[in-house]
Amino acid sequence: MSTEEKSLNFIEQIIEEDLQNGLSKDKLRFRFPPEPNGYLHVGHASAICLNFGLGIDYNAPVNLRFDDTNPSKEEQEYVDAIKRDIEWLGFEWDKECFASDYFQQLYDWAVELIKKGKAYVDNQSSEEMAKQKGTPTQPGTDSPNRNRSVEENLDLFERMKNGEFPNGSYVLRAKIDMASPNMLMRDPIMYRIMHAKHHRTGNEWCIYPMYDWAHGESDYIEQVTHSLCTLEFLPHRELYNWFLDNIYDESKVRPKQREFARRNLSHTVVSKRKLLQLVEEGHVKSWDDPRMSTISGMRRRGYTPTSIRNFAKTIGIAKRSNLIDVSLLEFCVREDLNKVAPRVMGVLDPVKLVITNYPEDKVEFLQAENNPEEEVMTYREVPFSKELYIEREDFKEEANKKFFRLTLGKEVRLKNAYIIKGESVVKDENGNITEIHCTYDEDSKSGSGTEASKRKVKGTIHWVSIAHALEAEVRVYDRLFTHENPDGNKDIDFKEYINPESLQIVTGFVEPSLASAKELDHFQFQRLGYFCLDRDSTKEKLVFNKTVGLRDSWAKISEK
Repeated sequence: MSTEEKSLNFIEQIIEEDLQNGLSKDKLRFRFPPEPNGYLHVGHASAICLNFGLGIDYNAPVNLRFDDTNPSKEEQEYVDAIKRDIEWLGFEWDKECFASDYFQQLYDWAVELIKKGKAYVDNQSSEEMAKQKGTPTQPGTDSPNRNRSVEENLDLFERMKNGEFPNGSYVLRAKIDMASPNMLMRDPIMYRIMHAKHHRTGNEWCIYPMYDWAHGESDYIEQVTHSLCTLEFLPHRELYNWFLDNIYDESKVRPKQREFARRNLSHTVVSKRKLLQLVEEGHVKSWDDPRMSTISGMRRRGYTPTSIRNFAKTIGIAKRSNLIDVSLLEFCVREDLNKVAPRVMGVLDPVKLVITNYPEDKVEFLQAENNPEEEVMTYREVPFSKELYIEREDFKEEANKKFFRLTLGKEVRLKNAYIIKGESVVKDENGNITEIHCTYDEDSKSGSGTEASKRKVKGTIHWVSIAHALEAEVRVYDRLFTHENPDGNKDIDFKEYINPESLQIVTGFVEPSLASAKELDHFQFQRLGYFCLDRDSTKEKLVFNKTVGLRDSWAKISEK
């Protein structure tokens, strides 16, 4: 990659400088290190695109490493979901690794630190240790156990490993500096006792390494060159380097931690803890509920891998956190679906339309283009008959001159079909319109080549033939949260902002070509938006999720 080919972000500038300073390009290695304690969300998607994108740009391997150091919260389900999400986004990893692969090596290194007098076993309560930590403006005080002998520390640490002590009774701490201005350097915990079954190692271990001890050392074992983290890990960098200082062999590559800003998305939360709350408390149906900010939720809603990758590329990498309007993500989805989604007709709020002068038993099969964006245009056949469904909002008994849809005494074109003229309506006892009666111009069929077919009318509406229509459940989604930044007010529970109208379920009708649709197939319901077939569909009942509307609200926001 040449610096002349594109403008480099600050991460790429760091990599280029390292290469110029002697790092061999064939030594480059990146990693994506998720914790298997929940499903990945849109923030992870950006990190995935960053790390795997660097791998592609530099032709360098990227490891997928699961940071599985907390067995109380980790499950194989999450491991499988993470792998599925990354593959769906279009990326491949070089090695599949787990921090648990390195438990023995991490333990052996911890023993070495004890022998060097740089780690000790502490049996104080967590409350006592917290008090001794001090404050950002006041130094901490030493633990009374800080000067245990090496022999006693080795004995206690081995007994911790062997399961002789209950949870919370002992920890292993690094002996660094209780007066450090960086609170994380004040003798941080390296190991805690956890009698919990691990999803990979079973009951083999009774002690588990903390994140700061396991992460950098795992990078080192895998010979990762650039360990990229979000900005909240900036204070951890000093500790990352201190641990490496104590095990580093100069003949090997030393990993470098660098931080980038988290890009938060409006009207969402991306904390795994909060996402889990939404699932467990029933505010959403599952981790892949289409209202969720999880990758699996976005996939089920109908977002495409290309659109998410384009979104990540558009927002880029920054050094400061900011809130990205969700409309930008929707713009990227809409832009991609416009190119790939077939156009079909569906009616979500149906009212019956009867063409009074159309033959009673006649059925025509009219040609309709699949997607005007195709390089080579393809067509499908759509059945047309005397009785149709149209959208209720596409008709008004009386309307002003700016209403270009169907009204009494005026003409409108049925998409791919004829020009019709509103004649009369049928109403029920409550005054609601149950039928619209109209007449059609037999010579005005679209594409027939006659002068009448070329006749111009200002409005075009979509429809489906009642005799051929397929009934469909359509799930229409709105923002899950009413507030653009539900995490922004720390005094209010984020669940206070949950939108009670985030899901509307309607019964509609679609053209018969959708009978062969498969799960996650995308469609543009003409004039309504983009939709995809949900996994809940059966042969007896089609279920569609509304992916995104046709209206480009991001363009309007960016103009302002």
